[in-house]
Amino acid sequence: MRRQRLNVKYLLKEMKDLSELMVDLAYSATMFDLVDIAEDVLRMEERLTEMLKELRISTMLAARTAEDAEKLNAILQVASSAEKIANAAVDIARIVLRRMRLPIEFKKDLMYADETVVRAKVLNEGIDGKTLGDLKLKTITGMRVIAIRRGTNWIYDPDRDTKIQLGDILIARGPDESVPEFYRIVTGELCRRQPQVSGMQLSRIDIAVDIIIEMKNTSELAVDLAYSAVLFQNKDIADEVRILENSMNEMKYSLERWVLEAAKEIEDVSSLQSLLQLAQSSEMISNAAYEMAYTVLKDMEVHPVITLAMRESDEVITRLEVERGCVAEGKTIGELQIETKTGMTVVAIRRGDKWIFDPDSKTILQRGDLLIAKGTRLGEEKLKELLSSP
Repeated sequence: MRRQRLNVKYLLKEMKDLSELMVDLAYSATMFDLVDIAEDVLRMEERLTEMLKELRISTMLAARTAEDAEKLNAILQVASSAEKIANAAVDIARIVLRRMRLPIEFKKDLMYADETVVRAKVLNEGIDGKTLGDLKLKTITGMRVIAIRRGTNWIYDPDRDTKIQLGDILIARGPDESVPEFYRIVTGELCRRQPQVSGMQLSRIDIAVDIIIEMKNTSELAVDLAYSAVLFQNKDIADEVRILENSMNEMKYSLERWVLEAAKEIEDVSSLQSLLQLAQSSEMISNAAYEMAYTVLKDMEVHPVITLAMRESDEVITRLEVERGCVAEGKTIGELQIETKTGMTVVAIRRGDKWIFDPDSKTILQRGDLLIAKGTRLGEEKLKELLSSP
């Protein structure tokens, strides 16, 4: 039974990490028209399906009583949600494979979403031969390298021991304000974003752009909150996931109305199809997040293996308190540059009996605030330093 539980923990951790990586890679493929990455996302889905099959078998073998089965039920629910997130990533990747390219307006604005994806070529000789562990890019800049192109080959989800070479193409994900510093370290040059010219003339296109960006941000927030709700067994957070899922439905309906109206203005509607596909995939991600949070809302007993798996994943979720006299007390998240200097993203703040979900850079931290944040273990320690009393 111990072996089965260890196996379940490993599989659950791998499924969480792989599903999140697939979403990041799928958006990367869509933004930069990378067919090879899109194809690899589909292959990753096959791996994840095998993991889910193995996890179900291990879970069944680990259950000896009805009480065991009840505790393990939440594990299957979390694993099933991870699979659905992966399925949504595949649908995003198929936008590229079906040659349904996104309009330039959407690609440009996706770069300014809460979590953006950026591509940079290694031109800085000073980092040639160094490992990602040496560079600490996630902790220093807030950007996490999710893929490296070396020649004709790709390295996905590189770890701290992966060496960087001149000429490598790095695909990284993180907050938009962290992009200039990441670009400077990797290229040795200042970040200059080139203006893009659109060939698509549609009225009120800014409405569709805003909806797509909001859906992407909301779906990603829903996943972060769902994992947080499960990890800390918090019904308030789980209920926020439910609210976000309902808002996603409304946004999807609004986008569908816009697409139906816009279809009368152009001959080639393939670009509009890509928008519908992206909206559908974002909604699938938020639905999966709600199914995960549902385990908390329905008081399903959570097996300790879920907590262990989340603590060992690539991005950990932590809960820290703002202590009296700390550096962060009375300052905004923007002033502290938490994402840039620690690599941690503040997902939610509990203040008394109220919650602030998805706080922005203007949110002031107060003594006694309870922060829920995600990032690396090193970033967790750095954030702890900011929030601890001297």
